[in-house]
Amino acid sequence: MDDKDLAHQLSRIRAERDLYLRLLELGGLEDVASFLREALGLVVELGGATRGYLELSSGDDESGGSRWWIAHGFAAGDVDGIRSAISRGIIAEALATGKTVETTSALDDDRFRERTSVRQARIEAVLCVPIGDDPPTGVLYLQGPAGSALFGPAERARAELFARRIAPLVDFVITRERARVASDPTAGLRKSLRLDGVIGRSPALAAVLREVAIAAPLDVSVLLTGESGTGKSQLARLIHLNSPRATQPFVELNCAALPEGLVESELFGALPGAHSTATRRIEGKVAAAEHGTIFLDEIGELPLPVQAKLLQLLQSHDYYPLGGTAPVRADIRVIAATNGDLAQAVAERRFREDLFYRLQVLPIRMPALAERREDVRALAQHFCAAASSQHHFPAVTLSRDALRALEAAEWPGNVRQLAHAVQAGVIRAVGDGAPTVERNHIFPDTMPAGDAVPSPPETFQNATRQFQRQLLQDALEESGWNIMQAARRLDLTRTHVYNLIRAFGLRRAGS
Repeated sequence: MDDKDLAHQLSRIRAERDLYLRLLELGGLEDVASFLREALGLVVELGGATRGYLELSSGDDESGGSRWWIAHGFAAGDVDGIRSAISRGIIAEALATGKTVETTSALDDDRFRERTSVRQARIEAVLCVPIGDDPPTGVLYLQGPAGSALFGPAERARAELFARRIAPLVDFVITRERARVASDPTAGLRKSLRLDGVIGRSPALAAVLREVAIAAPLDVSVLLTGESGTGKSQLARLIHLNSPRATQPFVELNCAALPEGLVESELFGALPGAHSTATRRIEGKVAAAEHGTIFLDEIGELPLPVQAKLLQLLQSHDYYPLGGTAPVRADIRVIAATNGDLAQAVAERRFREDLFYRLQVLPIRMPALAERREDVRALAQHFCAAASSQHHFPAVTLSRDALRALEAAEWPGNVRQLAHAVQAGVIRAVGDGAPTVERNHIFPDTMPAGDAVPSPPETFQNATRQFQRQLLQDALEESGWNIMQAARRLDLTRTHVYNLIRAFGLRRAGS
């Protein structure tokens, strides 16, 4: 074997290793669907494809033959069409033969040119790889841009490697997911309640959801308490969505966000001439919430005169718009929230005692994030995916070290602070061109000392990372920060060296 062949073989081995390491990182995701979605995005990106489709079966009779199908790059809502059209053509051949199907242009390929799905979609460069053997349990389909002969030997080898590696990793994620569900205290509640967007499976969250199950069907006032940033607004919406009023309006009003003189008209409305800005009739939040739910956040900031009017509404279901003389009947449910101590406010005569008792017919306390640390990992991964989607970034994931740091950190701002920190980390990571969000992206060196994150406990993984960091730093310094020389010394690709430099936060002395 000459030097050229050896270099080619080493390059291929490194590429396989890097792909497998990326897939292992994705294996930290909490559910099978998320894992497959991110894995497909990864192979589409690496292969330079414009579209991708992944279908896979668990291959486990006990699970009832669970199947997943994930599409990437296709228009929303097209997945059913993809399955019914493409699967009759190229995908069907890959599954039937158990062999990779490759073509530079399906439109010009005698095997596929007459197929309706190929002609309708104007399909050209395609690479389709079966997953599993005797028979295949799934398929990976990659489609290139029109006019390209995109997929060469390297892309084919990478796709086939992906197909070999994905099945056992899915089995691992399935096994872990089943174990988690078996010990999930929220599992039963998730079947009986509509819990859109509720992330977490901690006992503390399960206790809150049990309270939601009790309160939602009852048409009574609810008082939500808890620290700022814990998710009281989301909790109020959950109660509404699981109530008989779910199809009616859900209207929010932050009582602390308006000047005292405007709160009353904002809440109850105003007739023309009732105040200087009321040049026409103003519909209040109560009228807007008719037959539905009104959520009053920061209720402790409501001025005392308005508290009296709210009490009247709760007692008689009647209210008077500002400037009005005739009562208006209201059919609404009131949910209020506070991060303060309303009992103390009552004692200090800043809040009406009778209104306090009217509001807290069913009080529910939202726990601080410190009381549900088991949920930090799932929340962080959710916020990471959401940030990538919101900003139209390529998919990135949180490294294990970043997740450990997030779990170890204190979050006085609770879920809201965690969400902002993860979003900032995603932005920094993408700005660095890194495939994963590392600890230093979320907690940069400029972080104030008071917000410092406690170091995670010493583990084999941490010790290994420290050794890798020192080894890389030594190689860079000995080569005068010549990346190519350092990569050769460590038997790594240049790209991987750059990624490690960013991940470890290394800087050249004097730079």
